[in-house]
Amino acid sequence: MSNIVMLDHLNHFNITQILESGQVFRFEKITEHSYLLNAKQRLIKITQQPHSSSALIYNTNVSELDEVWAPYFDIDTDYAKIANTLSNKDEYMAKAVAFGSGIRILHQDPWEMLISFIISQNKAIPHIKQCIKNISERFGFLLEQTGSDDKHYYAFPRPKELSRATEEELRECKVGFRAPYIIDACHKILNGEIILNDLYIMPAEEAREKLMTIKGVGPKIADCILLFAYGKGEVFPTDVWIKRVVEGIYFEGREVKPNEIQEFARSYFGELAGYAQQYLFYYGRENALFK
Repeated sequence: MSNIVMLDHLNHFNITQILESGQVFRFEKITEHSYLLNAKQRLIKITQQPHSSSALIYNTNVSELDEVWAPYFDIDTDYAKIANTLSNKDEYMAKAVAFGSGIRILHQDPWEMLISFIISQNKAIPHIKQCIKNISERFGFLLEQTGSDDKHYYAFPRPKELSRATEEELRECKVGFRAPYIIDACHKILNGEIILNDLYIMPAEEAREKLMTIKGVGPKIADCILLFAYGKGEVFPTDVWIKRVVEGIYFEGREVKPNEIQEFARSYFGELAGYAQQYLFYYGRENALFK
């Protein structure tokens, strides 16, 4: 890969923590400090040395860095302020922020996030990544060929491209019972029932209700889409992992319903609930807390 640009003067930016925090699926670790990232219909390599305040991005240019990758990596958000505010909440939150201090919430493509998190139901991350890879290779277009191993990389298929897939073909991509949900998502987007760009300006609750009109999209999936595509930091996606962590830290291990956790997060973390969720998720999963 050629055309190298540098992201510099970075703080609270650790590419490993960002990519390994459960919010993105289309990446591949190629060396100890380098990743291939397939996003925004592009393929880049990003390298960051330990404790470095800069990162190198290959296969891009300065214009694309400003227009695509700086927004994608949420460069203009003041994570020092967010980290400080959340760290002052309590000792557990302070530990979580310190442990995952390089996490940033990516601004990803809404359509890809919609399908990716539909696929994510009851699946481990390696299985999710494989399903997305299968779908992209079968229905997306070839991006480029790179490296000595002659691997091929494909863009995530747009709604029109994916709408040509039959339920049987989707099941062959190993998505299982989620195949009709994907078909329903394609249908609702293409016929204009849901205009994904409109969700940027909707309040989170209204946008969540809109997304939940798609078959297979419940509150957790909707909140993941709202956080990782639309940057709605007030939502608190609640899956099994985060439920256990919150119960263990804030409810003395007592089992509580997801809606109670949502209410707690809204009250306790406010507009930073989504950031708190990412820190707690990464801290809890990497340290196997309350497993």
